[in-house]
Amino acid sequence: MNNAIKTAIDLVGSQQKLGSACGVTQQAVYKWLHNKSKVAPEQVVRVVTATNGEVKAHEIRPDLPGLFPHPVQAA
Repeated sequence: MNNAIKTAIDLVGSQQKLGSACGVTQQAVYKWLHNKSKVAPEQVVRVVTATNGEVKAHEIRPDLPGLFPHPVQAA
């Protein structure tokens, strides 16, 4: 299960609502949630926006650090 997407669903209210906010179907969100497909890079920003930034881009696609780098933590 994709915990970032689960958090996004919980914050937005449902798979349907997250899908609507991102311009995709509920079925697409279900696939993201269950790791049957990855969130397309252009959809990552929409998920972040739908959650008011509570879910971070690097949490959704940690496999794309060049596009969505993890913020550098202070020492």
